[in-house]
Amino acid sequence: MARDLGTKYVCFKCGTKFYDLKKPVPTCPKCGSDQRDAPAAKPAQTARQARAAAKEAEEAAETPATEEAEEADEKEEAEEADDE
Repeated sequence: MARDLGTKYVCFKCGTKFYDLKKPVPTCPKCGSDQRDAPAAKPAQTARQARAAAKEAEEAAETPATEEAEEADEKEEAEEADDE
């Protein structure tokens, strides 16, 4: 015979597991925090999203170095042309 104790919660502040006993305000019995005030959980990043983010970071790291090298080469060429 199963009893209906309401919704099961894990307190976001202290980690206590409890049921709300079908009360209108789910309050932690240990610390008294209102569970409706819990911060929204961020969705987990999938492996595909992680690979895409790593690739973008790698491309961003390579691009400035390449541009700086090209600018330095252009300056050297301009200085050599001025010297002649």
